Amino acid sequence: MKEIIVNVSKNGKTILVVEDTELIEKYDEGEKLDKLEGNIYLGKVTDVLPGMQAAFVDIGDEKNAFLHIKDLLPKMSNETGNKNEDLSKYNIKDYVKVGMPIIVEVKKDKTDKKGAKVSTNLNLAGKFTVVIPNSEFITISQKIEDVSKEEELKQIVKSMSLKNYGIILRTSAINATEEQIVEDIKALIELHQNLNKQANEIVKSKKEIPSLLFYKGDTVSRLLLDLGNQDLNKIIVNDKKTFEIINDDIQSNNFNVELQLIEKENILDLYELDKQLEKIENRKIWLKCGGFITIDKTEALTAIDVNTGKFIGKESIEQTVLKVNLEATEEIAKQLRLRNIGGIVVVDYIDMDNKEDEESVKKLMLECLKQDRAKTQVIGFTKLHLFEMTRKQI
Repeated sequence: MKEIIVNVSKNGKTILVVEDTELIEKYDEGEKLDKLEGNIYLGKVTDVLPGMQAAFVDIGDEKNAFLHIKDLLPKMSNETGNKNEDLSKYNIKDYVKVGMPIIVEVKKDKTDKKGAKVSTNLNLAGKFTVVIPNSEFITISQKIEDVSKEEELKQIVKSMSLKNYGIILRTSAINATEEQIVEDIKALIELHQNLNKQANEIVKSKKEIPSLLFYKGDTVSRLLLDLGNQDLNKIIVNDKKTFEIINDDIQSNNFNVELQLIEKENILDLYELDKQLEKIENRKIWLKCGGFITIDKTEALTAIDVNTGKFIGKESIEQTVLKVNLEATEEIAKQLRLRNIGGIVVVDYIDMDNKEDEESVKKLMLECLKQDRAKTQVIGFTKLHLFEMTRKQI
């Protein structure tokens, strides 16, 4: 049973996703909402850099957003995007010029040093599907493993005979009817058409550009969209105004979710969540067996080290090492979600001489990551026996 806990304080909101009283995801919102990811803007090109095959776009933020040629071309594949495209045959100057209005979606939020990263490839998410304009492919969520169900879902989309729209069928589509899926896609296509219409009207009337065309919503509304049609049972909130906003969202989208208001200053003591939150801040996490892992974030990647610690085992050294590595794998998958770690992740497991043991660790990691809503890619063990993977930050 999943629940969302929303604790509102003078410093903003803390949003927790809890499963059977165990904390599995955590998000913070400051008093001022400055998260841009997912928002769609009618921006204005301010600079074109042929040497970098990129441009800068004014989206109304203090720092101009960065647009690379690969994010300007139509998306060739949902799995690889344009990574396999020969970008040298394209010239950024053929696509954009200074002063030109352009519709972009924020794909990665700004940092202290850099502006947001944007793309002209829009991802419009609904309850059961994601619509990608100017593409033509059908992709099924990796979490759906039933081959016959995959084919059934693909046929529903194919029967619509869509042109210039790519479709991703989300995990929630597995429990949706054909009518619900078709209606979801139609609503998202209509949203795209309205965005284009809105942008054209702004350009024709010479209104101020940049302009926000679509606001993706706060963290709770996004969680509702992702979890509301699956196994979300309850939302608990401590603020009446926030309660009313969430209630409107639930009613307008017909989500079957219980909403409870507990008017007290801090509800993070529910299920001893405050104690669970303390552990997220720790660099070192102890395992039940006596081993431990350490997590170090750098600008380029996140490095995780696995150690035997106090665990000496009762069998062979190989079995001792494997037990620690397997237990560490479950904890690492859990911490990736809890800390919302994104980018390249490198794990230095305790060395295993047996290739079968390495394969067991990889298999368990893949199994654990099925619970993660974020998109992940597991490379596995490299020649240096380091385990590599990537995770897209939510």
